[in-house]
Amino acid sequence: ASLVAGLAAKEIIVSTMGTVYSLGEDADEKSGALKDALRKDETFSPLVAFSLMMFILIYFPCIATVAVLKSESGSWKWPFFVLAYLTVLAWIVSTIVFQLGKLFGIGV
Repeated sequence: ASLVAGLAAKEIIVSTMGTVYSLGEDADEKSGALKDALRKDETFSPLVAFSLMMFILIYFPCIATVAVLKSESGSWKWPFFVLAYLTVLAWIVSTIVFQLGKLFGIGV
């Protein structure tokens, strides 16, 4: 859910995760409520968090960037290429990071 909200801007991902974990007003950066909620979640290990960060770092840019790509290139070919390429690249990189971490027992 937070990745879809990140289409508008990648900064929204953290606040959306706070909403998903039902933290309400406590979901700011300084309170640590989201950090505590993620620590309690059994499926969200440090390795999963690092893989997610790798995915977010690489996956497609925000809608404003896509609009500029369309405007500058004059067609939808390049924006669609960038969206597909970066999403696939992010998925491959985060999968490799997760599998290597799991193989070596890092962050599990």
